[in-house]
Amino acid sequence: MNANPARQHQAAPFRHHKPKPFAPIDFEPFAGGPDPARVSEAAHLAAQALVHHGRGSEDPQVTERLVKLADKEGLEAVAELWSESPAHTLPGALWRLYALRAAVVNDPDRMASYFAAGRRTAQVAHAVAGAAEPPGANELRAMADSILSGAFDGEFDVALERTAAFCRVIALGQAEHAHDLEPSNDKHARRLTRDAGQLLKTAEDLESSAKMWRRGELD
Repeated sequence: MNANPARQHQAAPFRHHKPKPFAPIDFEPFAGGPDPARVSEAAHLAAQALVHHGRGSEDPQVTERLVKLADKEGLEAVAELWSESPAHTLPGALWRLYALRAAVVNDPDRMASYFAAGRRTAQVAHAVAGAAEPPGANELRAMADSILSGAFDGEFDVALERTAAFCRVIALGQAEHAHDLEPSNDKHARRLTRDAGQLLKTAEDLESSAKMWRRGELD
């Protein structure tokens, strides 16, 4: 919204990776070129086209171009549109989903280690109370791929809540690793603690977006 010994995997911080930028030609459907207002418009159109299966745009040619762009350039190209979007918007929610997917793809072993540690923590039952069951790393990736390719046919708000629950479990795992590292590597421990806090904020943003979706306010 990123080889080494196992201990180094545990100590590495969670980071969002920004995808490659668009070329100017990619914004041809939007008159006036890639100015901020048009980029924001493109971000919302792309998000709506994917989540609403093409129903988000009144111009079918725009939707078709966005979908073809995703097929040709990959999710990274489309995600670039969303990277500066506010958290409580549809493109902002999709950016966070994309960034979490990228973290899983870039270092699946580390994310799996954090998830396992978070699940073992007694606080998990309280951290995800009232939320859907958190997906594992592989399930999160599959769910994100489905959403970001426009193939998702489930309840989008539930998907956001499950992603938020994943964030909370990963954050707990990071906090546990930070506690273990503190005596020997205080710098890495502090970075992990900071990253855990950022993930909790991401979880809160996704949960808010899920509520807005149910009210028809997420656009």
